[in-house]
Amino acid sequence: MADVGIYATNAQIQARAGLGANATSKAVAWTDTIILDCENVINVLCRKVFAVDAAAFTALSVSTKYILSDAAASLAAILVIQYSFAGYPSRIVAEDMINILRDAFLRDVSLLRDKKTQDFLMDPTAGGG
Repeated sequence: MADVGIYATNAQIQARAGLGANATSKAVAWTDTIILDCENVINVLCRKVFAVDAAAFTALSVSTKYILSDAAASLAAILVIQYSFAGYPSRIVAEDMINILRDAFLRDVSLLRDKKTQDFLMDPTAGGG
């Protein structure tokens, strides 16, 4: 089954959510639903649609694709973890994972929002493209 998301795959989301993630919340049917929301949040926060489909995403620089994938998968994994903490060794472990993923998401969005970073990522002569 093909991934519905453009920026991140279900495998990336599941890897970030970890082994303790609830089977329902990390199932492809659920992650396919939340990834679209996460990608739209990124677009709105950055005030830029980076890719409207998989072909447009493929055309982006490797650096841009990595940052977008990390941001989308991190935000989606937070939602997967929040679904249920039951599979994690403790609530603190689950909360620590959420905090780490939140920090990664905020860092990525900060990079993507910065105009100088956008210019760098889109310019093949600067090393970003």
